[in-house]
Amino acid sequence: MKKLWFFFIAIAIVSCKQEVKVDYAILLGKIENTSSSKITLYNTYDTSNKKELTLENGQFTDTVKINNTSKFFLRQGNNSITVFLAEGDKLNFTYDANKADSTLVFTGENSAISTYLIKKRNNNKELEIDMKDLYSLKEAGFVSHLLEVKKNQNDFLYNAAGLSENFMKNETSNINYEYLSSLSNYENYHSYFSKNRDFKVSDKISNQLKDLSFENEEDFKFSRNYRSLTTNSYQKKATTLVESDSLTSDIAYLKTLATVKNDEIKNKLLYDAAKYEVTYTADLETYYALYSKASTNKENDAKITESYHKLKVLAKGNPSPKFTDYENNAGGTISFDDLKGKYVYMDIWATWCGPCIAEIPFLKKVEKLYHTKNIEFLSISIDDVKDHEKWQKMIIDKELGGMQLLADNNWESQFIQDYLIKGIPRFILLDPKGNIVSANAPRPSDKKLTELFDELKI
Repeated sequence: MKKLWFFFIAIAIVSCKQEVKVDYAILLGKIENTSSSKITLYNTYDTSNKKELTLENGQFTDTVKINNTSKFFLRQGNNSITVFLAEGDKLNFTYDANKADSTLVFTGENSAISTYLIKKRNNNKELEIDMKDLYSLKEAGFVSHLLEVKKNQNDFLYNAAGLSENFMKNETSNINYEYLSSLSNYENYHSYFSKNRDFKVSDKISNQLKDLSFENEEDFKFSRNYRSLTTNSYQKKATTLVESDSLTSDIAYLKTLATVKNDEIKNKLLYDAAKYEVTYTADLETYYALYSKASTNKENDAKITESYHKLKVLAKGNPSPKFTDYENNAGGTISFDDLKGKYVYMDIWATWCGPCIAEIPFLKKVEKLYHTKNIEFLSISIDDVKDHEKWQKMIIDKELGGMQLLADNNWESQFIQDYLIKGIPRFILLDPKGNIVSANAPRPSDKKLTELFDELKI
């Protein structure tokens, strides 16, 4: 009897023991006919959050932390697949690298959702029309097309098997947000493609957008379309603030974001803006102070603070970071210290960068205007080594002047990192001693550049 009593106590203890909740999923992959040694996993909520996974004989097993989203995408060579992972899931996938679309198979928990997401991508390709053709449509035809696409997507969703009720709810909302996001873009894009700058949408479109709420955290995490609508909404409010309070657009946007009530949404929008704009702002101290006051995410704050301290080193009058032995297209190599004695106007660019190419005609005009002055025009390409010939060919084809250099390690070049360059083109002006005049100098297409040159008596 005593043994039975101990047995029942043991059962009770085991029964009352709380189940341990995990915050990760297990992902297993097998890729046939691949020469890749790595596959990269990206978090769709924050694509800078990525993880390199090592393939052994085309296979890997890894844990994936579930944080803010269940949607991830994997990139291996030219193949990209979307996966859905919830806490506690164990998801398997296999495909042939030579024909991924037709051989991809998912098994395991929530595999039906991952299967749906891949099939949805293929279904959407069949519905796509050229962006110019779409936004050139007159309003009635444009709205009619969007409604047809929306119906097709909803039908495709409701005919999919094995999807959870919660996913169905969120995905239904996401499809509607995609429709609304396209509506919100119509006025600007149609104005551009139709060359009618005075075009305004009718109330039929604007009324569908005016009552949207942008404080829904679940939708914000799940739907990229909802995030896009939210961002656009606060950018429009910031534009109004620019006009009413004579603020710069970056400062106005931070002030607008500070009014967001939901902390998750506010912190995400603040960080997404600041991680790039903090390197371009003309008023670093004000920008950083506004960001720091509004943000409550310590991890994000640490990253922006690190950038802030690096940028303070790039203030006017401070010595510029240096580079050593960059390849000179004219022959040999050039180091930073070889440039002293003249003002130096640097163009950080790449052959694949459209906005960079657009600045070339303006840069050539400025070079011609100041070719006898005490200034060196220096272009540093961050093209990958595999595009070396493409870089040289463009110099010839575009008849590029000035000094043409190739950085030693594209985006990862220490000089590029030291200047916190996260987007190109980027222009830098140095004085004859190698000190910084402006770490974010005006573009050649901006008349402020020649005004600055004249002010410096170059």
